[in-house]
Amino acid sequence: MSGTTPSLAERMSHIGLSPTMKGTIAAERLRREGVDVVDLGAGEPDFPTPAHITAAAHKALDANFTKYTANMGTLELREAIGYRYREDYGVSYAPDEVIAAAGGKQALYHAAMTIFNPGDEVITHVPGWPTLIEQIKLAGATPVVVRTSAAEGFALRADALLAAVTPRTRAIIVNSPGNPTGALISESEARTLAKEAARLGLWVIVDLCYEQLVYDHVPHNLPKIFGDAMREKLVLCGSASKGYAMTGWRCGWVLGPTAVVSGCNALQSHESSNVNSITQKAAVAALTGPQDCVAEMRAIYIQRRNQVLEWLREEPRLVCPVPQGAFYLFPSIEAFLSPAGAPTSQAFTDGLLAKEHVVVTPAEAFESTGAFRLSYATSLERLREGVTRIIRYARSLPLGK
Repeated sequence: MSGTTPSLAERMSHIGLSPTMKGTIAAERLRREGVDVVDLGAGEPDFPTPAHITAAAHKALDANFTKYTANMGTLELREAIGYRYREDYGVSYAPDEVIAAAGGKQALYHAAMTIFNPGDEVITHVPGWPTLIEQIKLAGATPVVVRTSAAEGFALRADALLAAVTPRTRAIIVNSPGNPTGALISESEARTLAKEAARLGLWVIVDLCYEQLVYDHVPHNLPKIFGDAMREKLVLCGSASKGYAMTGWRCGWVLGPTAVVSGCNALQSHESSNVNSITQKAAVAALTGPQDCVAEMRAIYIQRRNQVLEWLREEPRLVCPVPQGAFYLFPSIEAFLSPAGAPTSQAFTDGLLAKEHVVVTPAEAFESTGAFRLSYATSLERLREGVTRIIRYARSLPLGK
């Protein structure tokens, strides 16, 4: 009958559009109307893909490298991924322990679908990237969330994650550096977690999509720490997107036991087949070529982080922990929330967009409250304008009952 809502699969009632995409959609609508929008919601680098990487793609096109490749990715790419992890972390993965996927998101999804069973519990942490929780649910498992504390800079604590373990626990997912907070799990906490997870027979999946954006020379060798303790139940998921400014190229990867990689390969064979062939050549250049570009981008992110934190301090009620990685800030707006003005961070960010035309992402998108995510993956000029508008809007809100 015309006008009736079609009946969808029951699983669709448990998920919705990624909340981190909603601000981008709203910003695009305002831009079409000619509004000057400051978009601080984007979860991607604003830098162009480095020239030696795009040159490799052009060369692949000129050579007509446009056919199917092996479903897992070319041997050249899988060896390049293994090379990068050996160079950066001192860990060894053979080509049959590596599969290339269409971005870090697909890599994590394949890991979830390969390892989790209906009825399992899977522990992760919040504020956190919403897709991790949705993927756990799509696999039929139950997410168990451990809340980190702003007072501790949202750092991950092994004891808090382990306290959530029950007889039904199948796995723990760690995202470090984390989205939306930029927080890390320290190496000492990682050692404790790895030792106990191994003793309990749990899987650990480490989301390393921001692994090249760790700041202030903080040691962060998670592949080695977890690998030494529990290699047969460790899955590493990474991506070319953030470190190499390759978000649109769509290349991620899974490193893990051959059984897991084979499972991911089976899924991918019926889902998307191989990663774009041109992207694979570009990713090889990224992983095996000069890494100066990564260091240069990282240095600029650090400069931006420090500058935006300084600007936010112009309004002392905007309290923000110092992130140790990624390119996000997660400032508290608790002091500005009230029934008389903005009762929630969602209401705050909606009002900020409507009145000051600034896009940030509310804490509710990350299973949290009283804060928002600000991406500093844009120019200092736009960041200065955005922070000015944020402070102006915050100060305009009526407080009290």
